[in-house]
Amino acid sequence: METRMNLFDTELGTKVGKRIYAVSQVIQESPLPKSTQELVQLRASQINGCGFCVDIHSKDAAAAGEDAARLSLVAAWRHSTVFTDAERAALALTEEGTRIIDGYAGVTDETWALVRKHYDEEQAIALVSLVAMINATNRLGVILNNQGGSYVPGKLTTVAG
Repeated sequence: METRMNLFDTELGTKVGKRIYAVSQVIQESPLPKSTQELVQLRASQINGCGFCVDIHSKDAAAAGEDAARLSLVAAWRHSTVFTDAERAALALTEEGTRIIDGYAGVTDETWALVRKHYDEEQAIALVSLVAMINATNRLGVILNNQGGSYVPGKLTTVAG
């Protein structure tokens, strides 16, 4: 299947894309660890079936030095030993915040308590915002049928131009 449309082919699409990127940039510059950001984005993208975003976040994480075993195990993080307790809390929040449609009641109090145990106020708001933004981006990617496989690490930063 081919991409249905390029968001940046129209004036409105370009404005939307740049604003989404601007919000994402604020989150990237937050005190939330970069490795956690990539793991969260990768996991949400896997759940949502967005090949384009899985491609982006797995390649950007690898280019930034993330361990291949950790990237391979993100989908099975509960059954692996390579993630910290803080990363596990972030991944739990990601799954619960992403799977609302699957009958989940949202984020449990238990998961929220773990997030607050490991992340300060600024990091927690960055994490919550990141989950919301990657879910929005995944939906754009899936609706527009953006395909994964050809992303070059670092290429996404050219959107800001």
